[in-house]
Amino acid sequence: MSRVWNRLPGAAALLLLTIGLFYAGGAFAQTAEAAPALLAHQSALELDGAGTAWLGTSTALVLLMTLPGLALFYGGMVRRKNVIATITQSVGVFAVVSLVWFIAGYSIAFGANADPMLQPYVGSLDMLFLNGVTLGTANSLLTGIPEYLFISFQMTFAIITPALVTGAFAERMKYSGLLLFTALWSLLIYAPICHWVWGGGFLGAAGVLDFAGGAVVHVNSGVAGLVCAIFLGRRKGYGSEPILAHNPVLTMIGASLLLVGWIGFNAGSAGAANELMGVALLNTVLAAAAAALTWKLIELIEKKKVSLIGMLSGVVAGLVAITPAAGFVDPKGAVIIGLIAGPVCYISSVWIKKLLRYDDSLDAFGIHGAGGLIGALLTGVFATTAINSLSADATVGAQAIGLAWTIAYSAVGTFIILIVCKFTTGLRVSEAEETAGLDTSLHGEALEH
Repeated sequence: MSRVWNRLPGAAALLLLTIGLFYAGGAFAQTAEAAPALLAHQSALELDGAGTAWLGTSTALVLLMTLPGLALFYGGMVRRKNVIATITQSVGVFAVVSLVWFIAGYSIAFGANADPMLQPYVGSLDMLFLNGVTLGTANSLLTGIPEYLFISFQMTFAIITPALVTGAFAERMKYSGLLLFTALWSLLIYAPICHWVWGGGFLGAAGVLDFAGGAVVHVNSGVAGLVCAIFLGRRKGYGSEPILAHNPVLTMIGASLLLVGWIGFNAGSAGAANELMGVALLNTVLAAAAAALTWKLIELIEKKKVSLIGMLSGVVAGLVAITPAAGFVDPKGAVIIGLIAGPVCYISSVWIKKLLRYDDSLDAFGIHGAGGLIGALLTGVFATTAINSLSADATVGAQAIGLAWTIAYSAVGTFIILIVCKFTTGLRVSEAEETAGLDTSLHGEALEH
């Protein structure tokens, strides 16, 4: 079975699966007649022009975070022989998740399940291939935004989440394995957790606050990354020879694009061009700046020098930590969250990783897992009704419950998916391929010397 998958490119396999589902499900056959005028999750669109313009802009900004932002951020931190492979992983994730979201991901995440016993845990399959979505429908969560735009905005979140996971296993995973892992993980892990928090599921109903993805995106991807790193094992030479970033300037460009894109990530999650959007934007920038400075301070104390990649890692740590809190805290709270996030993520990325000797290549868990965790907990501390009325019931306990569910489900589900991938596509490249570099061994391309 493994040989068959290795001979069939992941993209072709996904295309065949898509075509088969189209015909099997009769996606094009009975569109308007079979579906009700409005599905359970829908409302008639009451167009908010300003909000629609802002969410469209935010969608472009969040997409920019993955391509080229994250691709360049990660690409600059790996060795020269793996730059193209690392960037290509982000491109592959973009392609796979976009189709998975269209086929079933959106329906599972934001559909309303007719079974009241299942609705708290998973959406419906009513919108396979976006059946029932029209120019006149809106998701009831944002009645002023065309549903097609809401789908697009949420799709960019679905794209970047598994793209973040790739940083944990950089320089050692097979590309066919990556594509299969991404498809299964997006459908079976990301979409249900998204439903739990944002799609009418049990965590949202329990008062868990997650403005733009502290648990759904960052803790989820960080935990999955840690499981992947441990499951695949360490890179050849890890701990015994230097493994240095080949181009910190490339990482700087990627981090800058992430910073700009994160404005769409957090401020766009306000869902309108309003006061909440303004404070979420400011909070995003302030937390990033605060975390960069405290990361720099810890690095200066320990190493007597401040590295560019260290400062950039601090920026991202602040962005991660403020994500769940951006629309619930005031600027003072955002600065405090950023100041705390810098040292927490530094300790996780440097000290804990060194102590436990796992190879989280680009600190997917160290920054996104730890940063999302501390940000989500501090949301329960600093959320204020002066910013958002939903903050009234904010508690650290509710946030901790949401995190516990996310961590457990993501860890177990990721482990099972990795086992499936191991016995189908395979997961890890051969030792010879790893030594030669994935650019040439997997993609037949290389940077000129």
